[in-house]
Amino acid sequence: MIAPIQPALFERMVALRRDLHRDPEISWQERHTTYRIARELDRLEIAHASPLETGLVAEIEGPPGVPAIALRADIDALPIQEETGLDFASRVDGVMHACGHDAHAAMLLGAAELLVTGPDPIPAPVRLIFQPAEELGTGALAMIEAGALAGVDAIFGGHVDGHIPAGVIALAEGTVNASSDSFRITIRGRQGHAARPHETVDAVVVGSLIVMAVQTIVSREIDPAHPSVLSIGRFEAGNASNVIAGKAVLEGTIRAQEMEVRDHLQRSLERVCASVGQLHEAEIDFALEAGPPPLVNREPMLGIARAAAAAALDSEHVRRAVRGANMGGEDFSWYLREIPGCYARFGARPPGLPAQSAHSSSFLIDEEVLATGAAWMAEVARRAGRTLASHPEDPATIGGEL
Repeated sequence: MIAPIQPALFERMVALRRDLHRDPEISWQERHTTYRIARELDRLEIAHASPLETGLVAEIEGPPGVPAIALRADIDALPIQEETGLDFASRVDGVMHACGHDAHAAMLLGAAELLVTGPDPIPAPVRLIFQPAEELGTGALAMIEAGALAGVDAIFGGHVDGHIPAGVIALAEGTVNASSDSFRITIRGRQGHAARPHETVDAVVVGSLIVMAVQTIVSREIDPAHPSVLSIGRFEAGNASNVIAGKAVLEGTIRAQEMEVRDHLQRSLERVCASVGQLHEAEIDFALEAGPPPLVNREPMLGIARAAAAAALDSEHVRRAVRGANMGGEDFSWYLREIPGCYARFGARPPGLPAQSAHSSSFLIDEEVLATGAAWMAEVARRAGRTLASHPEDPATIGGEL
C-alpha cells in the first residue's frame, strides 16, 4: 500500500466495504448500511445522529470555539443486477454498488479511526456526513436542510475512479462535474386506426421529430469549447401494432459545466418541444426537474487538498485531473454552494484491467483505494482545521500556499 495505513485498519475497511457490497440498498432505503456505519462509529466512541430516515451525521470533538471541517461519503447503491462474479457480490436481486459508494463509506470510517487514534489532537472538530440518495441528486440538499453543515466552515469529499490507477489521487481546478437535470416530455396526439392515419395525430411521429430536433441544440447552438450533453434515454408509446399511438412519453437528461449553458439548453429544449407540437397539432407537456449544479473546485481549498494528498501519499501519486472530462453529475456541488471545499478523484482501476466504467454491472475497484481515500481524508481534515483555526476570517478569502 502506498498510503501509510496500518494493516489491521486496512483489513477492517476491506471487511466493511465487502459487507456493504453484499447488502446494497438503493436511495432512501439505506437502513442496513446506516446500521453498519452506526456500529462502527459506536466502536470508535464517536457520537452520531440520524437527521434523516437513512444516513448519519457524526462529530469528532475538537477544540472549543473552532469551526468544524466536514468530510462526506455517499452510501446508496444502484438498481443494477451485479455480474462481477466476486465472492462478496450483491445478494440483493437487482441492486448493486456499481458506483463505489460502499468504498466511500468504508474509507470515511477509516479516516475517522485515523483521526481519533492519531498521536496528536485534531486542530478542529470534524463532522462526518454519511449521505443517502446521491444517485437521485437529492441527498445532499436533504442533509443541508437537516442542518448537517451547521457550524462547518469547509467540506471535502471524493469519488473512486476506475479510469485512474489505484494509489493515485487526482485533483482539478474549476469544473469537475457537470450539472444534472432531468426532463419528461408528454405528447398527447389523437389515437386511431393504423389504416387511417389521416384521422390521427401520431404521437410516435411527433416524439421522433422531437428526438431528432433536439440533437441540433448541442451541435448547433452551443460553443463546442463548452461541454454539454442532451440525451433522451426513454421513449414509450403505443400498445398495439395496428393502432396509431395517441400518447408518448420521452425522458432524458441535460448536462452542462457552466450555468449559462445549462440555462440555454433548458430554454431551447422547451422551445423545440413547443414548436414541434404546434407544427403537428399535438399537445406537449414539458416538465423539467432541476438537479445538482456544476461541481467547481476553487482555491484556496484546492491547495489544501493538494497539500494533503502529497503528505498522505507522495507527490508522485498526486495528479491534476483533466478539467472538463467528467459530464457526470454529483450532488456534492450543493455543499459547495453553501461553504468552501474540494472534491477529489481516488484512483481505483485494478492492475491489469481496462478502465472501469461506473454504473456498470461489471464494475470493479482495487481495494487499495480504501487506504488512499482514508489517508487523504484524515490529512485534509487536519490541514484544513489548522488553516481555518488560524484564519478566523471568511474561509473563502484565505490566501497563500498551504
